[in-house]
Amino acid sequence: MTLRAAWRAVTLALALAICVVRYWAIRMRGPLSLEQRAFWLHDASKRVLASLAIRAEVKGTPPSQGLVVSNHLSYLDIAIFSAAMPCFFVAKAEIDRWPYFGEAARAGGTLFIDRASMASAEKVAAQIAARLPAHIPILVFPEGTSTDGSTVQRFHSRLFEPAVEAAAPITAAAIGYLVDRGAERDLCWFGDETFVGHLWKTLGARGLTAGVRFGATRTYPDRRVAAREAQAEVVAMRNAMHNTQPVLQ
Repeated sequence: MTLRAAWRAVTLALALAICVVRYWAIRMRGPLSLEQRAFWLHDASKRVLASLAIRAEVKGTPPSQGLVVSNHLSYLDIAIFSAAMPCFFVAKAEIDRWPYFGEAARAGGTLFIDRASMASAEKVAAQIAARLPAHIPILVFPEGTSTDGSTVQRFHSRLFEPAVEAAAPITAAAIGYLVDRGAERDLCWFGDETFVGHLWKTLGARGLTAGVRFGATRTYPDRRVAAREAQAEVVAMRNAMHNTQPVLQ
């Protein structure tokens, strides 16, 4: 495991360096539009997954617009979803301060929210509203935190509001992980586990696979109805994912 983790750490570092070079090569042509930022992150995420030897399977149709809402298990979710489709993320404010990853998130057009601040939530809601007309979806983790995968926590409805008011499409999505000789919980980043410790464990994991499921695109008349029904849809997709134990490729 130690040798595997060390080798993947090297390949990850190389992939991240290539992503930086590609970003600045694009920047030299002029300022990046939001769409260009999303496509850069899409390409960077595919490179990161390859360096980590993560296999992924996507079922359902990734949306090209509107709001996407998903359960949340790990920082890996961001790379998985971004590799599946160009998109913008709403992430917790702490990520903005992470070395490299915070800068990469900003470069990719991520919106940062302090969930303890009403003013921050209102600002991000306004930013979501401004981006909804674009042909790049915005992905939100409405649980507000990552979990161990045993449950899907209640979806907070506040960030559903811009999409509901604009009658924009909302798509529920579910993410899950499988690992050889391990459980999904082993790949979830939650509680007090450090980022470095979890990353090292992930680098050493054998047979790491990820599954993403997209549900039907819908519009809703009320943000609380949207949150409740989207959560139920995510739970159903998660149950189907684990009951059938799909082979992810």
